[in-house]
Amino acid sequence: MGERLAGKVAVITGSGRGIGRVSALLFASEGTSVVVSDVNVDDAEETTRLIVEAGGRAICHPADVTDSSQVDGLVDHAVAEYGRLDIMFNNAGGALPEETHEVSDEKYREVVGLNMDGVFFGTRAALRVMMPQGSGCILITTSGAGLGAVPGLAVYGMAKAGIVNLAKSVAAEYGPMGIRANVVSPGPIQSEGFNIFLDSVEGLRAKMENGVPMRRFGDPENIANTALFLASDEASYVSGVVVPVDGGISSAYPTPTPDTKTP
Repeated sequence: MGERLAGKVAVITGSGRGIGRVSALLFASEGTSVVVSDVNVDDAEETTRLIVEAGGRAICHPADVTDSSQVDGLVDHAVAEYGRLDIMFNNAGGALPEETHEVSDEKYREVVGLNMDGVFFGTRAALRVMMPQGSGCILITTSGAGLGAVPGLAVYGMAKAGIVNLAKSVAAEYGPMGIRANVVSPGPIQSEGFNIFLDSVEGLRAKMENGVPMRRFGDPENIANTALFLASDEASYVSGVVVPVDGGISSAYPTPTPDTKTP
């Protein structure tokens, strides 16, 4: 067990599987008391079990982040159990591709509710606790789709772009109160949700992997390690930034390649 987050308390949404679960396990291994939250009760309980069996501290509190009252209850439970809240990791999110003109009102509200409303609700609830403490760290998971256009993900990208600005706004507005806010922007990361996305379009997996400068997909551990640094005191002077963890994708300018075979 490490001590990079010793004595801290973290709420991690969407921690029933994927990036959220790996982050919860890593944070706990570094001394954090973790409140595991996911809309799927079984997944949340499994992550909690894994942490406890490994010698860490964790409690389970399933919640639907699109419901502000449930998010408030999640944060209240964390404070009631551990007496404080140091890290609010708004990680829950996701969407499947769909052409913009085909998106229904219902699907639009669903995607925005999960990827933007849920992050705002979590941030707002955490701020109400962190302000009296005079300290705290807000972490947000965005996406490459929130930094640039990805065909078929307009609504998702819009929501993810919005939460980038939310983090910057929190960093500027609440920095004087000792509160930091930062964003992790995963590129193509091997996870269950991402694999579902890849399998939704024929040939997409090979095309995307070939488009990564490092020619490979990342792992959830890559995101968890970045989040760990941003949550730790090692990043005590880092606030309002977006950290792309994408194998170099965001560094590349999409210059058209000429077809040398054309006369």
